[in-house]
This record gives sequence, structure tokens and C-alpha cells, in this order.
Amino acid sequence: MPVLSNIHPTLADVAKRLDPNGKIDTIVELLNQTNPILDDAVWLEGNLPTGHRTSVRTGLPQPTWRKLYGGVQPTKSRTAQVTENTGMLEAYAEVDKALADLNGNTAAFRLSEDRAHIEGMNQEFAQTLFYGSEGTEPEAFTGLAPRYNDLVDAENKVNIIDAGGTTSAANTSLWLIVWGASTAHCIYPKGSKAGLAMTDKGQVTIENVDGNGGRMEAYRTHYRWDSGLVIRDWRYVVRVANVDVALMQGDGANDLTAQKNLIRHMIRAAERIPTFGMGRAAWYCNRTVREALRLGILERVANNLSWETVEGKRVMMFDGIPVNRTDALLNTEARVVPA
Repeated sequence: MPVLSNIHPTLADVAKRLDPNGKIDTIVELLNQTNPILDDAVWLEGNLPTGHRTSVRTGLPQPTWRKLYGGVQPTKSRTAQVTENTGMLEAYAEVDKALADLNGNTAAFRLSEDRAHIEGMNQEFAQTLFYGSEGTEPEAFTGLAPRYNDLVDAENKVNIIDAGGTTSAANTSLWLIVWGASTAHCIYPKGSKAGLAMTDKGQVTIENVDGNGGRMEAYRTHYRWDSGLVIRDWRYVVRVANVDVALMQGDGANDLTAQKNLIRHMIRAAERIPTFGMGRAAWYCNRTVREALRLGILERVANNLSWETVEGKRVMMFDGIPVNRTDALLNTEARVVPA
């Protein structure tokens, strides 16, 4: 089994470099507990205060077969500049001071409230990473699905595998991503800190807490997470779209057929990647697809789908690449209409 690359920084790596003694370390660890994509995604500082501007190669130079005494015309590659924006995700936690102090362990009580807010921020980030669209929500950043959603005219249509689902809004997707500085990575704004920042505002007086002009003493915490997504090379992201959710939940012969077809689509997806040496590769699916794959292991539908132990953890692997579950992927995706 190939060892995953350790040369690209994850969110935890970047956070520790920026603030090794701050609370942000704890926040990053809590995020990773419920969002495995943060264990894989590469995070880099953007070159703009609100995002990242990058040059993407759109065409290769054309060489010439030269004969003796023949000439060769100079050529050059074609590039385009793309600006990716970051979004500001924020929240406040406010708890009644008297309630927090009631059991004599104020810090523990506030941490329990922090965990709930962190989970909410976590789920919103993961959902945006897959489905965010600046067209419908300008304050957010554009995620993966809107970029890989055209099987007809888009240049990256070759990296969208049609799994055959025909219903209008009962599909899901499976993604293969190679995270790297030159492939796909997340960003945080120039000059800022990576990851979820938590600021303890301490004791504050909340005005009009009861709607009748009443006041309350409370503890307040502010959360902020500035983040975005950059696809430097679209060839290193593949979407298996139009996965019929109903077929994934079947049984008997239909179940086995669906599992085998899913394996075929995953093989096709893996063959779309130019080289896996460019970064850290991982599969992402929701629990419906993961359950079907797990049953496929039980039924031995493919030799390249198995359980392995990686760094002391039991990990589902396909062709040596981890298959991670993320509940951010929905079972209600619209069909990506084929040509």
C-alpha cells in the first residue's frame, strides 16, 4: 500500500506553525474528530487579503517535427488567471453566567457549548466545500459540485463519471481528490491565521435579553473561519455523479449488481487521474455509499476494495486510497444531465 504524502500541510499542521501555544490547536483537533476531510485537505495561505489569484495552464505548446535545414517556429503555452474568493464563516456563543458558574466548573460548561458551535461551523464548512456557490450565496465560496456539474460543454466533463441515476433529486456523488499545492487545496486569506479562530470575549452584559428591556450577565465566545477552495488542475478531481440512492439501499442480487457497478465507476475515476504522485489522494462518499461498499467487501465484489490498518486505525481502502465517509454529501442531489 502506498504511503500517503506527508509533504503537504494539513489544517492542523498550518495552525501549529502559526500559533503553537494558542487555543487554535485545540479547535483544529476538535474539527478533525468529526470531519475527516480536514485530515487530507492541503491548506495554503492565499496571496490576496480576500482570496487567491493563480495562473492555470489552459494549453500546451505544440512541438514541430524538423527535417534537415528546416525551421521550427517558436511556440508557448496558454495560461489564464483565476481569482478564488474566501468566505467568512462566523458565530457567537452566549451562555448565562449564573448557569455556567452553577456547578463550579465554568470552563467545562463553556467547552460543552463550544463543541456544539464548532460542530455547526464544521458541518457548514464541509457542506460548502462540496456544494457552495457564489452565484446563489455570494458571501460563501464556490465548492466542488458547481465546478463539476456539466457533462456536455465543460472542459472538465471527462472527469465527471455518469453512474446512471435518472431520478431528478435522489442521487448522490462519490469524489476522488488528489490534494496538493499544484492540484487542489484549501486557502485562508493572506496575513490571517489558518483554521477556526476562537476568541473568548469574557463576561458581557446582554441587552434586552427577554425582549422587554431586561439585561443578563453572560459569557460570550466568538468564532471565525475564513476559508476557500482552489482547483489548480481540474484533472486531479473526479466526480462520480448520478449515483442512484435507491440502488445503493437494495438487497440480494440487485445489491450486488449496484456494488459491482460502483466499483467499475471508481476504477474509471481513478484512471482519470494523471498521476497520484502529485499529492494526497482520498475518496469521499456519504454513509449510504460507504455502507454499499462495506457490504461489497463482505461479498468480495472486488479484490482492490478492503480494510487495512493505517497508523493504528482501521481504514477502508480502494486501490490503496482511503475511502472516507462525510455526511456533507447529500442523498438529494439533482441529476447531472448527460449529453
